This record gives sequence, C-alpha cells and structure tokens, in this order.
Amino acid sequence: MKVLVLGGAVSGRAAARLALRLGHEVAIYDRDPAATADAPESAVITAGEWDPQLLDGIDLVVTSPGIPEHAAPIRAALAGPAPLVSELEFAAAQLTAPYVAITGTNGKTTVTEATAAMLRAGGMRACAAGNVGLALSDVALDPWDCVAVEASSFQLRFIDRFHPAAAAILNIAPDHLDWHGSFDAYVEAKARIWENQTEDDVLVYDAEDTEAVRAARPARARRIAASGVTRPPGGNGPVGDRLLVGDMAFPKPDLDAIWMLDLTVAATLAAAIGTPADAIERVIVGFAPGTHRRTVVARHAGITWVNDSKATNPHAAVASAAAYPSVVLIAGGRNKGLDLAPLVGVSTVRHVVAIGEAAAELAAAGGDKVSVVADMAAAVACAASIAAAGDTVLLAPGCASFDMFDSYQHRGEAFTALVLARTGGGA
Repeated sequence: MKVLVLGGAVSGRAAARLALRLGHEVAIYDRDPAATADAPESAVITAGEWDPQLLDGIDLVVTSPGIPEHAAPIRAALAGPAPLVSELEFAAAQLTAPYVAITGTNGKTTVTEATAAMLRAGGMRACAAGNVGLALSDVALDPWDCVAVEASSFQLRFIDRFHPAAAAILNIAPDHLDWHGSFDAYVEAKARIWENQTEDDVLVYDAEDTEAVRAARPARARRIAASGVTRPPGGNGPVGDRLLVGDMAFPKPDLDAIWMLDLTVAATLAAAIGTPADAIERVIVGFAPGTHRRTVVARHAGITWVNDSKATNPHAAVASAAAYPSVVLIAGGRNKGLDLAPLVGVSTVRHVVAIGEAAAELAAAGGDKVSVVADMAAAVACAASIAAAGDTVLLAPGCASFDMFDSYQHRGEAFTALVLARTGGGA
C-alpha cells in the first residue's frame, strides 16, 4: 500500500515510521523543508508548494494535526479517491489492546497522565500517548494491556473506526476556531470521540460544563456525569471529605475544583477498565499538578508568582485568573481566532501585561488596564513594578506560544527563569 503522510513534524514522522514498519511505501509532504529533517530515510520527501499530483497512486492519506482542514492538501485529499485519516486513527487501528480516550478544551493532558498512572498502579502495562506528546503511532505495535489516549479536536476530525472502550469529554469552550472555522465545527469534532462506542462502553463528561453535557447527550455509550464540585445525580464527584466514584470512596485531596474534576474523570475511566480501588487511591493521594499548570514559581515580598503557561486559550486563562483574589496577569501570544476581551474583564485581574502578537488586541479591550511590552523579560519587570503584597503575578497567556516561543513549555520555562533570577525563589 502507498501511504502519503501530510505533515513532517512529530506525529507525521511517527505515522511514517509506523507505516514503514507495516511494510507500506511512504511519502511525506510538508510545506516547510526544515520540518522533514528527521523524517525516515526510506520515505520519499516533498517540501514547498503543494502539488495535487502527490496524490497520484496513493492508497491512504494520513494527516497531521498541524494542517487545518481548509488547507489545500486536505481539500485535495478529501476530493480524491484515497481515504483520509488522522494519525490518531491510523495508529489506533493497529492497537490490539483496549484504549481509553480523553478530549476537551482544557485538562486533557492531566487526565490522560493520571489515568495511565492508575492503570499502571493496578498492574497493567499502560502508557499515555496521543496529543500528550508521545505520538500514538510510536507505541501502537507495542504489547500494552491498555493505552490512555489524549485526543485533540484536530485528530478526532478525521477518524473512521476509532473506538475507545471508555472516553471522556472534559469541557468545551471556544478554541482553535482558526483551524475548524466555527465553534459548532469544533464541538462536532470533539463529540466524535464517542461516535463508534456502543452500549457496552463508557462515556464520562463534565456535568458542570454546558457544552460537554450537550456534546455527550446523543452518545450510545453508558454516560457517567463527573464533577469536581459535588457528586451529580447518578455520577461521580466529591462529597464532604470523600471522593465518590461508583461504589468506591477515596480520601478527597486538598485541591481546587479543576484538579478534583480531573481526578474524578481519571478514576472513573480507570475503574471502567477494571482498575482496583487501592491502585486508584494511590494515585489520587499522591497527585500533584503538572509543570506549567498553575505552578507556584516563587513567593517574594508578599507576591506570589505563578506559571500557568498551559493556559493557551481564554477559557483556561479566565478560570486560572479567577482562582486568585488579586492578579497582575501576563497574557498574550498568538491568538487562535478567539475573543480575548474576557481576559481583561475578570474581576480579580487588576492589571494586564500584554505580550506577543495579541498585545494590541488586549490593549484595545482593556484600555488603561493593559500595559504592552516587547517580550517576557519586559513583562516580568513590568509586573514586578505593578504588583504589591497580596497580589499574584500570573502567567496565563490565553494564547498559543508560537509567535515568540517553541512551545508553551518553552514559554513557561522562560517566565520561571526570569522570576527566579529576580526573586531568588524566596518566600
């Protein structure tokens, strides 16, 4: 079979490696020649302007999440005779073990990693893969007992038979509208996570999120409501000092509602796969939020510095800012076609320091409440000059990082280094 992989970055290279391991002939296309530098040597590489003739003789097209559905290669592939699938679909078709899948605007990585940890604590050979950073194609042929898959809307848009035994929709808020074209299309892509599920499968959804409830409603799977605030009727969540999941009760960690929801969903997914209660409890008790997710970098002169670089859309940034009583917010970056005005409107935010391509947009929304600066070093210096004892200086950009940084991790690391240099990390 002849396979054309669209995109030469992480997932594209992984899809090419998998296709070659399966004995297929492989070609890779990417507009950027640099993106294919680490592509498999046995693949045929094409870079530069798209040429529809690349589809000639192709039996299957596998697309990477970085290529939007309105791009010329996708439009041409959809109009041609060869099937078009995402790397996620291509890899999942090779899994022999059951898998669970998690989608949502925010929280996917935390839930995916926590679920995988619970599965491993229960004695399973399990890993976290997909949008979490390890492409599913790189683990698809390994002998797993179960795989926890983080599934983005980009990946779900082009599935066919993707069928998780248990799935979760965490929350849905406007994001990636530049890729999908509309919020309805974005929601529709997320909802595809349950498309191939049956009555024997499980779908967990955030009972506090209107769009997640709406997206889950038509599913054929057994639907389980989850909450980080309280236990919904027939669902799972905290009650008093306990976290209740089905007929299991766990100690409730001292965490805010966002993290409680993540643990509730992870425990529900793990339980659906048959993980013992004691294994789930070990992960709940030992849980700590990941780096770049509301990470306290320093406390100095009464000011708390927090890195939430993972807040890459307004929904996440607003929730983060609202969690602190008085905030100097560092925000901005590359907007993804979203309304940034809610960032400057959060009642706890007393000033915004704007960076990146979206700085002017934030300034237009906030007026005198917004200071525009050139880079992260200037942002940290500006925030330090404004913040007073009792404030939280919060990096919650509400935007992608790619105008100034390689990734949200790179952005968070830059912020952290600058803060530590200024404060010494002191209390």
